[in-house]
Parts: sequence; structure tokens; C-alpha cells
Amino acid sequence: MAEARLFRRLGFSKPLISSLLLRANRNGTSLEAELLAGGHMKEAVYYEALAELLDLPFLPVLDAGLVQDLPGADSQLVEPRLVRLHHPSRPPVTAIVPEAVNLMTLAGRLERCPPLRTALAITTPSALRKAIWEVGSHRRLRETIDGLFKRTPEASARVTLWGRQGFYAGVWLAASLCLAILRPDLALLFTHLLLSLFFFATFSIRLEALRSYRGGRKSPLPPRPDKPRPVYSVFVALHREAAVMPQLIRTLNRLDWPRSRLDIKLICEADDAETLVALAAIPLGPQYEIVLVPPGEPRTKPKALSYALGAARGQFLAIYDAEDRVEPQQLEEAWRTFENGPADIACLQAPLVITNLRNGWLCALFGLEYAGLFRALLPRLGAARLPMPLGGTSNHFRTETLRAVGGWDPHNVTEDADLGLRLYRHGYRCGTITRPTYEDAPPDAPAWIGQRTRWFKGWLQTWLVLTRSPARLVREMGLWQALVAQVLIGGLILSAFFHPLVVVYLALVVWLMQRSMENANLLTSLLFAVDLTNILGSYAIFILLGRTAMSPAERAAVGHRWIYTPAYWLLMSYASWRALQELPVKPFFWNKTHHQPSGKDEDLPIPPSGTLPEKAGGPERPGNEPAAAWI
Repeated sequence: MAEARLFRRLGFSKPLISSLLLRANRNGTSLEAELLAGGHMKEAVYYEALAELLDLPFLPVLDAGLVQDLPGADSQLVEPRLVRLHHPSRPPVTAIVPEAVNLMTLAGRLERCPPLRTALAITTPSALRKAIWEVGSHRRLRETIDGLFKRTPEASARVTLWGRQGFYAGVWLAASLCLAILRPDLALLFTHLLLSLFFFATFSIRLEALRSYRGGRKSPLPPRPDKPRPVYSVFVALHREAAVMPQLIRTLNRLDWPRSRLDIKLICEADDAETLVALAAIPLGPQYEIVLVPPGEPRTKPKALSYALGAARGQFLAIYDAEDRVEPQQLEEAWRTFENGPADIACLQAPLVITNLRNGWLCALFGLEYAGLFRALLPRLGAARLPMPLGGTSNHFRTETLRAVGGWDPHNVTEDADLGLRLYRHGYRCGTITRPTYEDAPPDAPAWIGQRTRWFKGWLQTWLVLTRSPARLVREMGLWQALVAQVLIGGLILSAFFHPLVVVYLALVVWLMQRSMENANLLTSLLFAVDLTNILGSYAIFILLGRTAMSPAERAAVGHRWIYTPAYWLLMSYASWRALQELPVKPFFWNKTHHQPSGKDEDLPIPPSGTLPEKAGGPERPGNEPAAAWI
């Protein structure tokens, strides 16, 4: 075997070559890929050795000023092979990344054509990608910011309110004011009925999720496909996250996936010196790449993710946040679920589990909310093949499908919800998996309100996108599915906006009925019953859905703090009105949530499904390799 003979010439032992060969056969890779991924030889040292064998110059660093940003250059970010260096005073040189399997063929060509040596040089994949990133950065940034809007403007939140929407909104507002002046009783009744309908629909969807919840059962990994694991890309967008960098790298290092099949991109703002300094202090394995996003508005997470999307090498792609602690077998479960499921499943959402439930009532109710959403509601929507607004992290995509629908909207500050619904409009579906990601809730009210304000602003953007053409939405989704999407986004927004009014109304009706029960007509009594069902039922379903999906340990950590649910919902209402105020003046402003390292990982709660990690990789899987292999 050519690679084995080459490695013997480079001085590697037969036992090491044999172990690399076994790993390459299992992973569907090459000896060269396993050698570099395992950290047995530094990338620069290896390619310098190849340059010496070929008697060619070695360029550990490429001057981006000598590289032209030609069409198709970004393909070298996915598969770095060669780049042409145009010197001002001498003939151009082609810097190549040779493959061990073809090295003897290249050596033969050089022997037959000696002048070729003056036109070639050897470089490393990292150096070549770095030069391509740098030379095309401004062009790529423009394409990232403008791409979705230019291709499908109706799917972008770049324009907050379209003219047609503004016209119809003005007509509706004028008609409502006229009706309120001429017939205030009818205006109040119509508004009351409309809001009650939205509230009841929102309540009904969550009631169905509670009714159909079948938690507590062990969920084994799906059958493993009879094929090697593919390359899996992992994207983490970072901005002012220096404090959690050691925790993040420890988490990513524990992913139970072959290193030779991992493509981890840490995506940073180029002027975020704090995070870049923290990353420079941590040894990173060859599966990592730091992507620098040039400064430019909007400064949002989806812009950073879309900037790097064209460079994803993986067949599948996962998104994580800097503070996430990921269950090591999450990639394994997602891959097996994709391979065993229908082809139209484009995304799988992993559950997010809150671990700091004891840090006050806000954290406890945040955890309760997340448990109901990610472990009960979203799985029910996925099982029913209904539209699913995704969470902001732990999404697993088919990479080509993600590119086909335009990636993330850089102007939407809840890009997750928008993307889940856009996938559905393109004929794709989302599902769920059970291996969780652990997170901490914002520890105080200002941080919680800032984060929730951004979420509501993004949901408003998403709802405006959904309502630009209701007829088209129905054609793309189907009538029932479009109504569910409207209830999931619009019902959430309206219920938050008008929650204080509903509480005041109920208190007023109770007071009036206590004073004169005999004067209450049938309509008043019926509306009161619906309102009582909506508000008390919504409180109850919020609590029951979350507690049912939680483990006993989580329920004990929450304790009786569920009694603060009305206050929690009033805070949500406050955040929603802040978002409405912010939307016209700062639509793309990203209110940054600051993160701190969490407690020990071994203190994390067991997922409620009872899914303990299963061994997927055998004795030589990445998680069992020595720590020295990372150096």
C-alpha cells in the first residue's frame, strides 16, 4: 500500500501504521487523515516532510496578497488542494496540498518534467484555507448579508414591514378605530372573541402535547447504518465568550465521533480580541478551524453562521452555543436518525435541559418552560409532521438542504424559529432526538429580560415574514399547517402582549359578577368561562407540561416555585412590549447574553427519557484515545 510505504519512509512504526489502517478502514478515511487527526504528527511538520521528499519548496504561510479571489475559490475552503500565487516580479507559483496516496505519481511527473519544480510549492490545508478566507472576506461578507434578500426577498426580515402589509395594517387600524368610536360594544366584543380564539388555540396545541406525551421510556439509539460515519460539521458562533472557552473546548473534545470525520468551526468576529486571545491559549486539535468574520452590520449570530456555511465539509451540520454542554453521543443519534428516517427530514432538534434550576425562581421557571417546549411540544409537532420553530442551538441539519433553502437569515434575531418554518415552506420537515444539551438559564432579571426581548423581536420578524402573503403560505404549507404556524408564532406574541389585560379583565368580571350575578347574560357568562379556561388553563398547562417532562430530580429542584408562573408571564409581557418598541428603531440589534462557566459536568441531571449514553464507537473511538493525541 502506497500510504503505508510512505509512512515507513517517514519513520513511523509498524504497530502505529497498523492501528491507523484499522481506524481508516472503520471510518472510511485514509492513513494520512487518521495520522493528522490523531495528532501523531503536526500538520506543518508532515507537509514539510512531503516537500523534502519531493524536493519542492515548503510554504507554511501563504501571502493572501498574492492570491486572486477568483470564481469558485471558496471550493478550496471545503477541499483545499491548490491555489495560484501571483508574484509581481516573477512567474506565478502554484501552492499545492499533496495527498499521500498520489505522492509517487506526483514524484514521477516531477522526474519527467524538471522545470515543473520552479512552478510548484507545498503548503498545508490550514495555510491554504486561511489565505482563501482572507482574500475573499469582503466579497463573502456582502454575499452573506445580501444573499437571502436578493434571492428570495419575501423570506428575509431585512425590510421589517412591506408596503402592502403597512397598507392592510393601516386599513385594519382605521376600521377598528371607526368601529370603536361608532359601536364600542361591538369593537370590544370582536376584539375579545379574536383574542380568546388565539389564546384557546395556543392552549389546545399544548394540551394535545401533554395528552400525547409518553416520557420516561428508554430511547435506544436507532440501528447503525451499514456505512462509515460521514464528515460532521459543528458550528459555534462566538462573540465575547472568553469566559466559557475552556468549558466549550472540553465539551467539543468529548463528542463521540471520529476526529478524522469532524469539522469544527469556531466562528468569531475578527475584532473580538478577547475571545481570540482566549482561544489562542487553548490547544486545539486538527479538527478545529477558527473562522474570522469581518466587522459589518448586522452583527448577529445568523450572519456569522451563514458566513461560514459555504465552507462546511460535513454531510451533516450541528449548531451549538458557546455555553452548551453537549451529551457526547448526540451526533451519533442524529446521524442514525437521519439515515433511518424519511428523506424529507431536514433538521433534528435536540432537547435543551436547564441545569441551574435552584438559582432562583426565574431559573426554575425557565427550566420548566424549556422542559415543556423541547421535551413535549416540539416532539409532538415533529411526530405530527407540523411546522416546528427550532431552538437556537443543538439543531442538526442536512448540509445541502440547509444551503438549498438559503441558510440563516442574517437579519432575523431569532433565526432558529424562522429557519424551521422556512424549511417547512420548502417541503422539508423537522424532527427531534433525545440526547440533550445542557445549558444555564440567565441568572438575573436584567439578563433574562434582555434575552427575552430579543426573542420576541425575532418572533415578530418571523410573524411579519409569515403574513406577507397568507395565500402563498397556505399553498406552501397547507391550510391546517399554516394555521398551526400562525398560532405557534402569532398566538405566542398576542398572548404575551395582552396577558396583563386579560388578567385585569378577569378580575373586573369576577368583581362585577360577585356584585350582580343575576345581571350576567348568557354571552357574558360564556365569554367569562372561555377566558377563565384560557388563562387558568394556560397557567396549568405551562406547569403540567414542564413538570411532566422533567425528571424527579428536576422537579425537586424546581420545588414549589411554579407558583410564580403569573409573575413570569407578566415579565414575558413586559419583554414583548419592549421588543415591539425596539423593532422599528433597532430591528437587528442583538442583545448579548453574557455567559459564565457552569458547575461540574458530573452534576448534570439525567435526561427525563432515561437515555443513558450507549457505546457506539468500540475500544478505539475518539473518546477513548489518550489526551496526548490532542497535542
